[in-house]
Amino acid sequence: MVRLAYNQAPNWASVWIDNYADLDDEQGPRTRDAIGAWFRWHRSTQLPEYAGMLARMQAQVMDNTTGAELCRWEPEFLLRTEAALAQAVVPATELAVSLRPQQLRHIEKRYERSNKEFRDDYLQPDLDERREERHKRTVERLETLYGRLDDAQRERLSKALAASPYDAEVWQQERLARQRDTLQTLRSLTGDGRALAASVAQAQVKALMGSWLRSPRPAYAAYQRKVVENNCAWLAELHNSTTPEQRRHARDKLRAWEVDARALGAATSVASAGPETSASPSTSR
Repeated sequence: MVRLAYNQAPNWASVWIDNYADLDDEQGPRTRDAIGAWFRWHRSTQLPEYAGMLARMQAQVMDNTTGAELCRWEPEFLLRTEAALAQAVVPATELAVSLRPQQLRHIEKRYERSNKEFRDDYLQPDLDERREERHKRTVERLETLYGRLDDAQRERLSKALAASPYDAEVWQQERLARQRDTLQTLRSLTGDGRALAASVAQAQVKALMGSWLRSPRPAYAAYQRKVVENNCAWLAELHNSTTPEQRRHARDKLRAWEVDARALGAATSVASAGPETSASPSTSR
C-alpha cells in the first residue's frame, strides 16, 4: 500500500492543488508536469535518504531510549522537509505569479472549508469528546508501529496526553495566520499587474515556505518547541514500556518501510513513464 500510495501521489497532488486554486487549461498541464518532475527528483534523491534513516531506526528500536535521544531525529526530519520545499520553490513561484484574482478568492473560500473541517475533527465543543478523539488517533498511530497496546500502555498514554501542552486551539490560530501569510504573499506576487523579477518572486515564495517550518511568531515557536520536547519525553517512556514482541513488530514495520523506500527509489522506469503507470495493488506492499 505504501508503494501504491507513493506512485499515485503525483495525481493526488495535482487534484489537491486544482481543488484549491481552480487551475485553468494552461496552468493545469504545467502544474502536472512540475509535480511529475518534483516526484522524479524526490524518488531518486530523497527516498534513499529515508531508507537510510529507517535502517538506523531499526537498530535503535530494540533498545530503551530517552526523550533527548528521540528529539535528535527532529533536525534530520527538518532537513529532509527543507530540501523538499526548496526543490518546489521555482515551480511554485511560476504557478503563483500566474494566479488571477478569482483564483485567489477560490483559495480563500477553500481555506474556509478546510477550517470548518478542522474544527469538526479537532475542536469539538465537548472537551471530553475532543480528548477522546485525540487519544483514539494517537493509539491508532502507535499501534501501526508497535502492534496492539495493552491496557496499561493505553492508560499511560491517556495520562501523557492529558498532561501535554498541546492545544488544538493554538494550532488552529497558527493555521489561520499561515493562511493569511500565504494569501498576502500571493497577492503581492499578482496584485498590481507588474511582473516581478523571477529572483524576487522566488525569494518571497521561499520565505513563505520557510515560515511553515519555523513560525515567525515567537510565542508559537516557543509553544511548538515545548510540545515537541514533551512528545519526545512521553513517547520515550511509552517505548520503554513495550514488550520484546512489540519492539520486534516495530522493527519489522520499519524494515518494511525501508524496503518500500529502496524499491520506490530504484523504480526510475515507473517515475519516468509518468504517474499514470502506477504500480498495481498486486505489486504493492
